[in-house]
Amino acid sequence: MTASSSRTTLTDWIDAHFDDEVAFLAELVRIPTDTPPGDNAPHADAVAEKIEALGWTVERYPVPRQTVLDYGMTSITNLIVRRRYAEGGPTVALNAHGDVVPPGEGWTRPPYGAQIEDGRMYGRATAVSKSDFATFFYAAQAIEALGLPLRGALELHFTYDEEFGGTLGPGWLLAQGLTKPDYQIGAGFSYNVVNAHNACLQFEVTVHGKATHGSIPETGHDALQAATVVLNAIYAEVPRLKTIRSGIAGIDHPTMIVGRIDGGTNTNVVPGKVVLKMDRRMIPEEDPAQVEADVRRMIADAVDGLPGIRVEVRRLLLAQALRPLAGQEKLVESLRRNAGEVLGEPITALGSQLYTDARLYSEHGIPAVLYGAGPRSVLESNAKQADEHLVLEDLRAATKVVALTLLDFLAP
Repeated sequence: MTASSSRTTLTDWIDAHFDDEVAFLAELVRIPTDTPPGDNAPHADAVAEKIEALGWTVERYPVPRQTVLDYGMTSITNLIVRRRYAEGGPTVALNAHGDVVPPGEGWTRPPYGAQIEDGRMYGRATAVSKSDFATFFYAAQAIEALGLPLRGALELHFTYDEEFGGTLGPGWLLAQGLTKPDYQIGAGFSYNVVNAHNACLQFEVTVHGKATHGSIPETGHDALQAATVVLNAIYAEVPRLKTIRSGIAGIDHPTMIVGRIDGGTNTNVVPGKVVLKMDRRMIPEEDPAQVEADVRRMIADAVDGLPGIRVEVRRLLLAQALRPLAGQEKLVESLRRNAGEVLGEPITALGSQLYTDARLYSEHGIPAVLYGAGPRSVLESNAKQADEHLVLEDLRAATKVVALTLLDFLAP
């Protein structure tokens, strides 16, 4: 079989099995994995059973229950599917996450219905990133269906902790020494190869005051009023962050938001405690240690001198940036060439404002990029919003691109 005929046979196989791939994705979308609460082991078991039914071996790695509970989730089982071929080739890992943010409000279709309309499948995680469970599994089946003497190994990593930071997802598999691939492709979108992304710090800021009856507020110390001072300090910093520019194409500037506020006991009680949860995105050029010190100092300065007020700042997450490593350019070149051929247009290689599990592989010295099924931007797919959806032709195209890229790396 010539190289050209191999590629044609590969893409023809994906076309012939595309209805099966869509059905596979629909079944995964219909099983909720809202995180929080993060009771995700049942979804992993269902995925494993579907793959095992086709004769493939799936390794299941449940994270110890108490570790998961202490982390703030309910259950995690991560999956590895290993396909070992002849000696002399690299190990390529494909990773997608099955945990999702809760659907929220505003849906016009059932968030777990996997409803198909006008060539689009609607449902939570159709775009991010259960779609790439399908992309990667069917790409793997396609290259094996060729019957070529492949070299190296292919691993599918299906994990369940991305929304909480990945520490108990790919981070767990890597820390336990359960995997150490030579290359990694993470879930992404079809019209761009992501070669870098932002870092992220998240904090829980607890403002302590003294609760008292609402009719005599002067006898207490209003934690909400003090929290408002902290909020004003945070958002006063945002204009300055917009002046800090990244030199990486596709990445703009740092950001900072407060995503959640909890506090108070009742309408007629001066709040004694208010909790803010904040997110500070960092461009790859920033130093996380310096950024954290600056945030802590900003908050301390904001409440300095307020009587009866005490503030605690607890780091919830430090996600490092994804930075290029030697060898990444091979992934980028192959994906761009194959995607350009399949989609019929030039494909960019740009950084992303997001942070992802790919950086965990990079931290272990593994060249990593993001590529998978989806549109040109997160907003086009309503990812993490109401009516999230996936154009099914993007799923077909991405599966072909990933399969052709695996052929580049694993074929003789």
